[in-house]
Amino acid sequence: MVYTISGIRFPVVPSLNVSSLRGDRRAASLPVFLRKNDFSRKIRAVKSSHDSDSPSSAIAESDKILIPQDQDNSASLTDQLETPVITSEDAHNLEDLTMEDEDKYSISEADTSYRQIEDELGSVVSVGKKANIPSDEAKPKTIPRPGAGQKIYEIDPSLLAHREHLDFRFGQYKRLHDEINKYEGGLDTFSRGYEKFGFIRSATGVTYREWAPGAKSAALIGDFNNWNSNADVMTRNEFGVWEIFLPNNVDGSPPIPHGSRVKIRMDTPSGVKDSIPAWIKFSVQAPGEIPYSGIYYDPPEEEKYVFKHPQPKRPKSLRIYESHVGMSSPEPMINTYANFRDDVLPRIKKLGYNAVQIMAIQEHSYYASFGYHVTNFFAPSSRFGTPEELKSLIDKAHELGLLVLMDIVHSHASNNTLDGLNMFDGTDSHYFHPGSRGYHWMWDSRLFNYGSWEVLRYLLSNARWWLDEYKFDGFRFDGVTSMMYTHHGLQVAFTGNYSEYFGMATDVDAVVYLMLANDLIHGLFPEAVTIGEDVSGMPTFCLPTQDGGVGFDYRLQMAIADKWIEILKKQDEDWKMGDIVHTLTNRRWLEKCVAYAESHDQALVGDKTIAFWLMDKDMYDFMALDRPSTPRIDRGIALHKMIRLITMGLGGEGYLNFMGNEFGHPEWIDFPRGEQQLPNGSVIPGNNYSYDKCRRRFDLGDADYLRYRGMQEFDRAMQLLEEKFGFMTAEHQYISRKNEGDKVIIFERGNLVFVFNFHWHNSYSDYRVGCSTPGKYKIVLDSDDALFGGFNRLNHSAEYFTNEGWYDDRPRSFLVYAPSRTAAVYALADDDLEPALSDEAEPVLADEAEPEPVDP
Repeated sequence: MVYTISGIRFPVVPSLNVSSLRGDRRAASLPVFLRKNDFSRKIRAVKSSHDSDSPSSAIAESDKILIPQDQDNSASLTDQLETPVITSEDAHNLEDLTMEDEDKYSISEADTSYRQIEDELGSVVSVGKKANIPSDEAKPKTIPRPGAGQKIYEIDPSLLAHREHLDFRFGQYKRLHDEINKYEGGLDTFSRGYEKFGFIRSATGVTYREWAPGAKSAALIGDFNNWNSNADVMTRNEFGVWEIFLPNNVDGSPPIPHGSRVKIRMDTPSGVKDSIPAWIKFSVQAPGEIPYSGIYYDPPEEEKYVFKHPQPKRPKSLRIYESHVGMSSPEPMINTYANFRDDVLPRIKKLGYNAVQIMAIQEHSYYASFGYHVTNFFAPSSRFGTPEELKSLIDKAHELGLLVLMDIVHSHASNNTLDGLNMFDGTDSHYFHPGSRGYHWMWDSRLFNYGSWEVLRYLLSNARWWLDEYKFDGFRFDGVTSMMYTHHGLQVAFTGNYSEYFGMATDVDAVVYLMLANDLIHGLFPEAVTIGEDVSGMPTFCLPTQDGGVGFDYRLQMAIADKWIEILKKQDEDWKMGDIVHTLTNRRWLEKCVAYAESHDQALVGDKTIAFWLMDKDMYDFMALDRPSTPRIDRGIALHKMIRLITMGLGGEGYLNFMGNEFGHPEWIDFPRGEQQLPNGSVIPGNNYSYDKCRRRFDLGDADYLRYRGMQEFDRAMQLLEEKFGFMTAEHQYISRKNEGDKVIIFERGNLVFVFNFHWHNSYSDYRVGCSTPGKYKIVLDSDDALFGGFNRLNHSAEYFTNEGWYDDRPRSFLVYAPSRTAAVYALADDDLEPALSDEAEPVLADEAEPEPVDP
């Protein structure tokens, strides 16, 4: 793949894992990039921010405020809620700390310095021109002040036993909220750090600022000055902010051409090193090179993408298609934003999903990390194309009515010292906790210090950047469990005991950051969606921050996928209906969940998808319709459909599917990679950088001569059923039967009645089904339909009339035929009621003499 930036061609080569590399990059002349003669610069320094190393739960020095940590506290808990307190190392040792600046800079000095910056930014030239996009009446874009934080106790009185911790947490959140309002002008201003740091274009030139308090000297180098470290030396203020101003050329052109490579060279405690600017908006790996190079990205107006379509409103029923741009091609290659826009987005729309969640957007030097070892947080991955092409993708999704959610990684960062934030200024405590606390031993990555003022600025600004500049519609926050606990959820079995959530192991700083992030997102972008990946089940996770919650809209219901893998390892007769129901319904009142039977995690090499667990190697030989099936294939296709439908039916208020899993993709994901040696000395074999398993064979799901087609059509029918009836968000849910002998589960969700018969060979005639509403019922979805690869054992024209009288604790009931390994959904009959079938797909017909499936 080759793409162009202002005439510069950047061929994309397979990435190498440089996470274990250490050393300096000595810049040399690289003629493939633009170059510019050196000229004199005007260098100017202003006061900005300083952030010293501080313990957890303590915001140390900032650009506006110094918070000491040596005061006693005699205030009551009520007083602490009325007057915000300062965080301390121990969440149970509350300290009432006061402002103290005798030996430090004064507040007035800091205010003056930032007024100077704000004055300078008055002439900032917009880097991304916005179009006037028509939209409906929008909610007011204001960030509400913290409430009382007490409603969580009304919702869940059990939390009162942990009130000291929760009130302390809310006090920290409220205190930070107030300080940001007081010293930064509010979260709105605070979250626009990219207007103060990095490269800021103005009418007269370009200002570059970088917070690097550990550096002894710094210089801006790049193609524009022939990588001369003596040409553009930066000046440091007393708060560790390095700065340089580059005036425009005499002809008025910018001092750094668009597309030029840039880095900052610093003399640090660890030696001289060249780093990609922390706020860089684009970075590229040049052919034949291991490290990435930062790119000064400021295209001319005619090259900037202008958004044309309004962002969709947040749907009541969220149905997410989880995807990865690079591996979205049927061919063994790295796919592009443009191809995804043109080929994959229409597929997602046709399948009936209303949101696409895109992984691996933030730049990551190691492709096989799946995008989770981020090196450049503000830069979209250059592997897939340019920032303008990503904007075009998002705009196209909006035209189709699809929300675009970004899989954002704020839980950790790559330990790559060449391309990322690790050891950026030569210290291990710059953006991260120092020592072992700042290192995730399982992920081999660095952990942010959420108690740092400048880390808060960086991460909140990062979230704001993607929503504002690229118009993403929300985030799935990755690895939130790792953030919220100092043990990161490793080797810990959460049993549901509240002391596991609200104790010494809780990282209050991280939780407070998440609260601020949700405030920011929901305040400035009222239609945005936030989803947290939390396996612990922390109470209050999806309750509003003003009520004392963490503020997420949804929690990923991760336990469901784990439960299905556990069940699939058992024989059919050992499946427990009560266990399935309990796992699917075990979620907290008023806290919404996104359910999924499997995500990308189960599709990775070393794991198995549900389809692979069910059908294994038979998938390679017996999925063609012109060949006889096998008992294993029959069983697998039937259960694959049932597992997905019952997960959607009972599991949550939202639903997620990873691309390709809807039709039972026959192979796992294996990213191109070389041999890797782990810190313990063991070696993980590579695959010779093969792309063969790093793709999605959508052609299999579309082929009308393969059984994959029926599975895909069933998934589509599920989405259409939800679109029509909205059962996932209905308040009414009642499980009337979970019979272990019959292997039958029956439940009502909204106005629908779901009947699942998991028995491997027993089919039941005149099976009585309890219901609440009287009338005539008809089938609206049938997993045994021939269109879905079933055996057509149910009559869709049949009508089912209710009888009065209690049955399974329901006031009425009706009789049905429940074939083995079949799920059927019934609705009250309307004149226009039609089954939730694909309206464009040709039916996939089963053989007339096909026997009922039996257990292999």
